[in-house]
Amino acid sequence: MAEFIKIYTDNPNPKEIQKVVKVLRNGGLIIYPTDTIYGLGCDITNTKALAKIASIKGIKLEKANFSFVCSDLSNLSDYVKQIDSPTFKILKRALPGPYTFILPGSNNLPKAFKKRKTVGIRIPDNNISRAIVEALGNPIVSSSIRDDDDVLEYTTDPELIFEKWKNLVDIVIDGGYGDNYASTIIDLTDSVPEVVREGKGSLDIL
Repeated sequence: MAEFIKIYTDNPNPKEIQKVVKVLRNGGLIIYPTDTIYGLGCDITNTKALAKIASIKGIKLEKANFSFVCSDLSNLSDYVKQIDSPTFKILKRALPGPYTFILPGSNNLPKAFKKRKTVGIRIPDNNISRAIVEALGNPIVSSSIRDDDDVLEYTTDPELIFEKWKNLVDIVIDGGYGDNYASTIIDLTDSVPEVVREGKGSLDIL
């Protein structure tokens, strides 16, 4: 059964963050707060853990549209091809924030994503998720726990999330109530940004 850990957004306790990082390094799955919906995540470099998330979601790993959650823009160069200045300006304006940006993937993506032409990048405006990624030293792969046809309270209340997910993951982090709006997804792989899904993030950044 999963462990239920309370972490405060304003000042994430480094001890608790380390506990979460240890589970991630060992191939565990976590549910954690973001600036939108709670996320289901694992270490991006752990193929077994990635396969577990894909199977929970009922999709093939190579077809899964997971986001890479980074702690800041300096992580990007590891996973994304060289981006031009207008693209970088949009990222700087928008992040950290409730956006997922689709960018051209680089050649040194982790094994499970090698065939990918593009990657979805997230830098949430949430201290807990950024502290986890920073302490882990590489991004976590994330998928929101909401089902598109299933907007229920359990996706915002950590205790209800725990009830539903406790047998599927290793840690559920209580970081306070979550949001029911997903991130805004913007495709920046072409010269003109394309809005794939309008969510919580405003389009004024474009």
